Amino acid sequence: MNAILSLALILGACDLTGAADDKAADPVGKWRCSYEIGEQKRTSTLTIKKEGDKLVGTMDWADQKDEKLKDLKLKDGELTFSAERKLPNLDDPITVEYRLKIDGDQLEGKGSTEFGGEKREWDIEAKREKGDK
Repeated sequence: MNAILSLALILGACDLTGAADDKAADPVGKWRCSYEIGEQKRTSTLTIKKEGDKLVGTMDWADQKDEKLKDLKLKDGELTFSAERKLPNLDDPITVEYRLKIDGDQLEGKGSTEFGGEKREWDIEAKREKGDK
């Protein structure tokens, strides 16, 4: 009986630790993202808000604004979502998937997409704008 109670306490503590990690890893705010594709430096702005218990957000690029994020989730301090990238020289949009780890006011991770039958991936870094939490 003591073993079962001890196991239940340990499992409960592990679950609470995961929940605390998500609260400590607060994604809400405006983030300035920088990355490089094909040796070209690029930037975007990620904006995340909370509506009730749900996270919502948008991504802005120089030539595309207010693109709604899809499947936005935060688990174990990792933010995952996708966004449709509409490029002027392409008829169809490209789905870009993001996987970013939160560390205070910094994000670090990867962006990826499939283009021409090939999966392409790049590193992304972001900093939260001051006072926007």
